[in-house]
Amino acid sequence: MAKKKDNFVMQAGILAVAGIVVRIIGLLYNKPMVAIIGDEGFGYYDSAYAAYSIVLLISSYSIPSAVSKVIAQKLALKEYRNAHRIFRCACVYAFIYVLVVGGIASLFVFFGAGLLVEMESAVLPLKVLAPTIFLSGILGVFRGYFQAYKSMAQTSVSQILEQLANAGVSIGMAYVMVQAVADQDMSTKASYGAAGGTIGTGAGVLIGLLFMLWMYGLNRKMIMGQMARDYHKTEDSYGEIFRIILLVVTPFILSTGIYNVNNFLDKTIYQKLMMTVTGLQESVVATDLSAIAKGTKISNIPIALASAMATALIPGISSDFAQRNKKGVRAKVAKSVKVTMLVSIPAAVGIGVLAKPIMQVIFNQPESLELSSRLLALTSASIVFYGLSTLTQAVLQSIGKMVTPIIHAAVALVLHAGAMAVMLLYLDHEYRMYYYVAATVLYSVIVSVLNGFSLKKYLKYKQEKDRAFLRPLFASVIMGAAAYGVYHGVYYIVPINLLALGVAVAVAMLVYFVLIIMIRAVTEEELRSMPKGHLLVKAGRKMRLLK
Repeated sequence: MAKKKDNFVMQAGILAVAGIVVRIIGLLYNKPMVAIIGDEGFGYYDSAYAAYSIVLLISSYSIPSAVSKVIAQKLALKEYRNAHRIFRCACVYAFIYVLVVGGIASLFVFFGAGLLVEMESAVLPLKVLAPTIFLSGILGVFRGYFQAYKSMAQTSVSQILEQLANAGVSIGMAYVMVQAVADQDMSTKASYGAAGGTIGTGAGVLIGLLFMLWMYGLNRKMIMGQMARDYHKTEDSYGEIFRIILLVVTPFILSTGIYNVNNFLDKTIYQKLMMTVTGLQESVVATDLSAIAKGTKISNIPIALASAMATALIPGISSDFAQRNKKGVRAKVAKSVKVTMLVSIPAAVGIGVLAKPIMQVIFNQPESLELSSRLLALTSASIVFYGLSTLTQAVLQSIGKMVTPIIHAAVALVLHAGAMAVMLLYLDHEYRMYYYVAATVLYSVIVSVLNGFSLKKYLKYKQEKDRAFLRPLFASVIMGAAAYGVYHGVYYIVPINLLALGVAVAVAMLVYFVLIIMIRAVTEEELRSMPKGHLLVKAGRKMRLLK
């Protein structure tokens, strides 16, 4: 875990790969899950998980980023003893926080599940999720500590192990629970199956925590060595450290909570209006939410890069800002936005034009395939804006503007919720799910725009648009046309969806790679800075695109 050259793009790449692997595992295990519990059960599962996620955000989710920010500022000044004192305090803080806030949250979720979800059949899955909140806070502190050292490998591996455990236990327990009530009606089987699926979440968090404890033990000797070489005489008091952690963690929690509450709010609004105003049955609403959730899970895969970039940015920008290096902060922001857009824009276009074949591979339920595919195509537009909003939120938090993203998220929350309610109440109900997705896209656009204005204000940052947005968009449009044509051409000759999709994706990646170099959307130096960048440069030279 020794501190190496500051290459946040490389570290973000490590996290991004892990994030994408985690999401792919999630998609792979969701496929048999839906086959076991059905679209109705998946709707209950997704509704319960959305409510659980909000409580988790409040209780522990933001701890890694907050701890990473505080410790990184001390490491930038080579105050290793103070950094470790912060870590110890963070562990105690997290333990107390989890016992008090997490304990209250767990009890509230267990006994008040009916207040968080509108559908009665989603109550049992939510109750099963309640105990998991206890473990998540401590796991967050360990991840934040390693991230502060700009070492993302430990977090990445723990996330993958967590998801693997989650996948195996979820599928197994979903099957066991469905079989336990095999003689009951479909809604009961769907509810119990969803509850079985949520058991895997707790198992995954436990495995992740055990791995991080093991990694800390392996690195303890090196950490003690750094502390021994620390000649700073001033030590922060534990009272001061607790005050700093409290002041940093609380805004992170508020910001992240408001930023992510839109998913839970959207589901709540949709359930209330559809069941109480239009009179739709619970099973129908659950099936609607299942169709929407499928698209969201697929579109979240490329957003993993933005999340990873944001996580990797926090310690680097916090260090630069602590040393009053605003030029370094602006350079990191520009580089991170460009790398994220180089991936997010083609991902949005590719998923948009190949929505149906992608959905057919992952969630091939014939009765909902057409609808889910169209919803995914519409959802793909949010990939670019969620990528931008995630990045810019992390930057604002890293430079100490904790309240700013909270205000922006709250404004977006009110505006998009109002727009969604108006569309659901006054427009044709046949298109109700499209209104839901359109509102979520609107949310991401509003947050991105507001955060962009604040970056310009506080950092005097001016986003370069040509190479960061316009050229990647031009290359992506041509890539999308090529992918669409190749898919349908191959499928016409050999009607095998997976084969046609694989060929189309391969051609699309090649076309995009050639175009972004030819139109100089990316330089050789920027290619080298990316994960496995030397292989990209080597490929470019073999194709005579680079000198």
